[in-house]
Amino acid sequence: GWLEVFALALYGAWLAGKAADPATWSRWRRRSWLFLSFVFFAQLALGLAGFERFLMTGALHLPVPALIVAGPFWRGHLGFMPFLFVGTALLAGPAWCSQLCYLGSWDEQLAARRLMARSLPPRSPWLRLPVLAVAVGGALALRLSHAPAWLAVTAGLSLGAVGLGIMLFISRRTGSMAHCATWCPTGLLANLLGKLSPFRMSIDKGCTSCAACTRTCRLNALLPRDLAKGRPGLSCTLCGDCVPSCAGRLIRYRFLGLGPEKARLVCVTTLIVLHVATLATAR
Repeated sequence: GWLEVFALALYGAWLAGKAADPATWSRWRRRSWLFLSFVFFAQLALGLAGFERFLMTGALHLPVPALIVAGPFWRGHLGFMPFLFVGTALLAGPAWCSQLCYLGSWDEQLAARRLMARSLPPRSPWLRLPVLAVAVGGALALRLSHAPAWLAVTAGLSLGAVGLGIMLFISRRTGSMAHCATWCPTGLLANLLGKLSPFRMSIDKGCTSCAACTRTCRLNALLPRDLAKGRPGLSCTLCGDCVPSCAGRLIRYRFLGLGPEKARLVCVTTLIVLHVATLATAR
């Protein structure tokens, strides 16, 4: 255990060093996020192969982010994942969706096949609200009707299958992370919980609306109306990919009274700590 802690601490320190340069951090963030996803699904495969200790609690959790929200309504009690999600979302805000979600990395990888992102409809992030209602309402209805477990599993897998289809047919073609920005209800909750986090991003006066950041943002959070308001839209995950794209350096992190670069480093370091802790928790 101590060897694992030491190795993870070295990994975290190395990753924090990569975060010092905002121009290259975007690439390393995506790589480390993909690494987390690989570890998660590799352990899931080992657990399904008979090595039950890799299932963490010993109980199988379908790898569909929407079930983090819907699962407790089906089971009738809170499990481990809701506490992990809420805790990390309160600490890092919506950044849960840019380095901690085990499935979001797939969406990012497919969207990145296009060099520049194409904007989705302005109100598309709110499409996740009816998905949230269906997921929670469906789980509660299945529980109250004493539906068999296979039916609940089928419903959960169907949510995941639709999400994968959105990744393959929309994210890959538009360059925008359509699954995360328009489908995933857990992402919507992360965005809303992010309002309680002390980390923020703002756009300083002097923005010329050149749209360089709009083409960089994979989450549809920097549309012209957002630039006019001086802050990213609801679907922003504090990933920071937009920071080096702004020639005037007008997109900035905010944290208490710190300057923009120190605020960025505090935010990114917090996220790295949570990323490393999530790797350790997933064993």
